[in-house]
Amino acid sequence: MENKILEKRSEILFCYDVTDANPNGDPLDSNKPRIDEETGINIVTDVRLKRTIRDYLMNFKGKEIFVREIIYDKEGHIQDAKLRARDFVELTGDEKKEEKEIITKFKKGEKISKKYIEVIKDNIRKNIIKKAIDIRLFGATIPLEFQQKEIIEKSNPIRSSVTLTGPIQFKMGRSLHKVEIKHIKGTGAFASKKNAEQKTFRDEFILPYSFIVFHGIINETAGKLTQLTDEDVNMMLDAMWNGTKNLISRSKFGQMPRLLIKITYKEKGFFIGDLEKKIKISGVENTLKIRSIKDFTIDISELLNVLQKNESKVDSVDYKMDEALSVKPEIPNSWKELKLE
Repeated sequence: MENKILEKRSEILFCYDVTDANPNGDPLDSNKPRIDEETGINIVTDVRLKRTIRDYLMNFKGKEIFVREIIYDKEGHIQDAKLRARDFVELTGDEKKEEKEIITKFKKGEKISKKYIEVIKDNIRKNIIKKAIDIRLFGATIPLEFQQKEIIEKSNPIRSSVTLTGPIQFKMGRSLHKVEIKHIKGTGAFASKKNAEQKTFRDEFILPYSFIVFHGIINETAGKLTQLTDEDVNMMLDAMWNGTKNLISRSKFGQMPRLLIKITYKEKGFFIGDLEKKIKISGVENTLKIRSIKDFTIDISELLNVLQKNESKVDSVDYKMDEALSVKPEIPNSWKELKLE
């Protein structure tokens, strides 16, 4: 069956929780969990969520992604974006004779004329869109640089870029309640220095509990530019759910997906917006004492009300929910359960 380019706009609401872990450390603040100091709300960047998605798609689904760490020499140097982009200079078979000759010369390390640089840029753009699922999902601004040794005319290096607007954008994730940071101090297994008798000390900062919600929009207009498909979106939803579950590192272990909702619209360009503000925690007096999803209920009544008001503009609502999560009112029968692997 043909994999169709996405045609309809959607919104996403994704909730997961964290127990005794650090969902997103701030490197400028001792890697402490990010906190809105005014409200006590836990913040998680969209970059963290996209990293979860990228890693799952690459490590569990074998998909090519553009934004990843690649060591390219024996000294352990890591590719920058300019060098990474050159991995995608390849013949696709669709080139005209002159374009094929230019790309072949460039790949062999032969010099080309400045006027042909656009041919190389166009080749990179086409191949990145075709091969890298994260570019189709999130887009990128990819810097390029062509050195004097690559250009026939004597000139300074030519700097340019390939810009692809991401059709899928997320707001910062925020907890639905106040959180508190716990400082844990422990000892390491090794001595602090040579011939020392004392072991090293380590500091950790964790959250006993945080229930985090992300809001995202899938823009079908930008999706046409990156050739985003329905299959790409389904794979991303799978990566959000199962990628979060598979964050099994020392600082991230303890994160579980709880609720995922995708609202697809009939009307072009329409979306409700601010979905994360239309659900709330209920059934608990002091949210700082929450330690599991058994301690509260998620109230989705405001979300259901706004969906009912815009019923004529909604094409479908798909969802995935952890059976242990308590939700009120109940999920409507008209919602279709997502079949994530």
